[in-house]
Amino acid sequence: MFLNMDDYKKLFFKNRKSPRLPSYDYANQNYYFVTICTHEKHCLFGNIGKVNRYGKIAEKSIDYIRKQNIVVDQYVIMPNHVHMILVIGCGISETKKLDTVIGLYKSGVSREIHKIDPNIKVWQRSFHDHVIRNQKSYEKIWEYVTYNPQKWEEDCFYCNAQ
Repeated sequence: MFLNMDDYKKLFFKNRKSPRLPSYDYANQNYYFVTICTHEKHCLFGNIGKVNRYGKIAEKSIDYIRKQNIVVDQYVIMPNHVHMILVIGCGISETKKLDTVIGLYKSGVSREIHKIDPNIKVWQRSFHDHVIRNQKSYEKIWEYVTYNPQKWEEDCFYCNAQ
């Protein structure tokens, strides 16, 4: 007996709650705080203040986001995650949804890293996002992203990259 695709998904994939806000259009013009973690939070991108070749790929790939008419207001490459403040919907051309932009970023970084080592699992599934709703929230998040490297040992994602 063969399973149809819906039965297959129910049997082999866990029901996973979407981290996105229900009925919110992520193509809306807005500021978004995004955190993307590496697979199993391995320190893949180097150390604080000294990214390795994989960290340089992650950093260089930020330019790809900018080419999608997305403003990258602030970002930091940490040893095992990336924080970004993105502004979506301010460009002249077609607006992309947040999950599309992050998917393109993650696949681009993975593709370049796999040219060096095809066996590395680069990213954790999905990403965390927060819609920045006001100036006070923006300032707090901007400060967090900016000073995150200096508070690395206090960070919830902390790992010793040595």
